[in-house]
Amino acid sequence: VLPSTVFARIGVGIGTGELRVDKNLKPGGIYELPSLQVRNTGDEPSFYGLGTGYHVERTELRILKEWLTFSPDKFYLEPNQSQQVAIKLTLPVKAQPGDYFAYVQAFLVAETAESGGATMGIAVGAKLFFTVVPANFWQAITFRVSSFWKTYSPWTWVVFGMVLTAILIVIFKKNFAFQL
Repeated sequence: VLPSTVFARIGVGIGTGELRVDKNLKPGGIYELPSLQVRNTGDEPSFYGLGTGYHVERTELRILKEWLTFSPDKFYLEPNQSQQVAIKLTLPVKAQPGDYFAYVQAFLVAETAESGGATMGIAVGAKLFFTVVPANFWQAITFRVSSFWKTYSPWTWVVFGMVLTAILIVIFKKNFAFQL
């Protein structure tokens, strides 16, 4: 009985090294960032996910992981297959003004092994930079509402129309009576 050796390569790649938002962002805003292409560079099919990472020596403010939403956030790729991932940034109303930085990381999602096997973590990251400008609390609230309205349009208009129709029906019933 001779031992057999199996070699498998696992890998992950992304389509860009840097995501830089050139316009100044406002607290409370909801922003669609450029999408990120994630590729399985290995020869084994795997599950992948996205997250954030930091570098201790960076002087910029940290982008909190709760601020970023990835769609999809977990996905399966065959070898040499790629997936476009949409990135949405939701700044809190009380976001501190200044320059921000984080790594947007694509990584292999470890599957739980029933046999107690070993897992190895690999990741690759793109640098994400943006600047938040100062705004008072009411400006931030106003910007959150307008960002929400634009981001989820046309559904915001549909809900607004339904609420307005319901209010008009209540007012009409209260002021007019019909008998057949």
